[in-house]
Amino acid sequence: MDLFDLPSDDITTGRGRPLADRMRPQTLDEFVGQEQIVGKGRLLRRAIQADKLTPMIFFGPPGTGKTTLAHIIAQTTSAYFEQLNAVTAGVSDLRKIIAGAEERLKFDQQRTILFIDEIHRFSKSQQDALLPSVEKGTVILIGATTESPMFEINPALLSRSRLFRFVPLTQDDIRNILQHALTDKERGYGNEKVKMEPAAMDHLVRVANGDSRTALHALELAVLTTDRDQDGFIHIDLHVAEESIQEKVLQYDKKGDNHYDTVSAFIKSMRGSDPDATLYWLAKMIAAGEDPKFIARRIFIHAAEDVGLADPNALLIAHAAVKAVTFIGLPEARIPLAEAALYIATAPKSNAAVVGIDQALDTVKNEKTGEVPIHLRDAHYKGAAKLGHGKGYLYPHDFEGGYVPQDYLPEHLRNKHFYHPSPRGYERTINKRLNYFARRDHDQK
Repeated sequence: MDLFDLPSDDITTGRGRPLADRMRPQTLDEFVGQEQIVGKGRLLRRAIQADKLTPMIFFGPPGTGKTTLAHIIAQTTSAYFEQLNAVTAGVSDLRKIIAGAEERLKFDQQRTILFIDEIHRFSKSQQDALLPSVEKGTVILIGATTESPMFEINPALLSRSRLFRFVPLTQDDIRNILQHALTDKERGYGNEKVKMEPAAMDHLVRVANGDSRTALHALELAVLTTDRDQDGFIHIDLHVAEESIQEKVLQYDKKGDNHYDTVSAFIKSMRGSDPDATLYWLAKMIAAGEDPKFIARRIFIHAAEDVGLADPNALLIAHAAVKAVTFIGLPEARIPLAEAALYIATAPKSNAAVVGIDQALDTVKNEKTGEVPIHLRDAHYKGAAKLGHGKGYLYPHDFEGGYVPQDYLPEHLRNKHFYHPSPRGYERTINKRLNYFARRDHDQK
């Protein structure tokens, strides 16, 4: 026997494989979680049971059951099942599988299901090579990805596939999976006399963060590294559990949908004036290694878009945070980032500037171009004064209050209003000033 060969009993029982692999569910009834797509009566469950599958993409965080469900499909379908991992496979592998699928369909009338794990790793050319076979039905594609398919999968392939979102498992799901692993005598630790304290179980359930693979790896490490007591029991207490799963793995990828969802939650929390949620999502981005310059840019944009002139200081404080990030960097920059985000979250809100500039742009693009009124034209360049440019212009500082009514818009837009300040924050003062100007206009007419 080779030094690295497994004993025969390990081969037959699977004891040489990681716990997470051994405990992989074999049937739909064993499958835990994702009730929204494979629960009783759900579309995907009915399709699997009826063996009526169409192209589909499974997407969601790691450890939520995407590959496991594909393996269950492999064991229940009458179709021929092929599997590829996009990390190691190339176009030649695809062509070989497609050629085999064509032969089976032609001579045996047997369909082929092609499961591609980590399909987002396929290049555009690889995905293009797959498209004709999916379109003709030569293969039934099942793709699995932790990334957003909207960003990583070709639109043509997406349009021919049904998307199924896998969500993080609940704490009850993780607890059930761990308890099953502790009691299962064939694949788990049912024969190993393992005792786990409730506090240790709670810790693994909580820190696994909805990832069953993380929870099972931590349990396996705890069992393998803990000595038996005098009675032959492996005792897993809170200290052992903490060492086995030392840090929560944040489900966050700078190019994936979780990235965009987190940024969206951060912005909406600031817009919604919730300082606690603002700090939470900011902390998640910082802890996940997000580029602090990206965070600072989002804060700066938000100060302009959603606070605006309701508090002009917001833009200055956001700009200071941008400078701080480039000047001092993390970890110290977390403080000015937090201060800027909190200032914006608690500031009065107004998007009047955004609405105003967008309406003005729309007018410029879609309505006739108005000429600059004669009295507003530049009279300094050669010959302009002779043409009457600037004639009749009233210099506001020569009048009471630094204001005098006169037309500043083209004639056909004379009564057009783009800026409508809100009644909040500093824009209350702006409103008073504009109302004063309006009264002056009315009195002089």
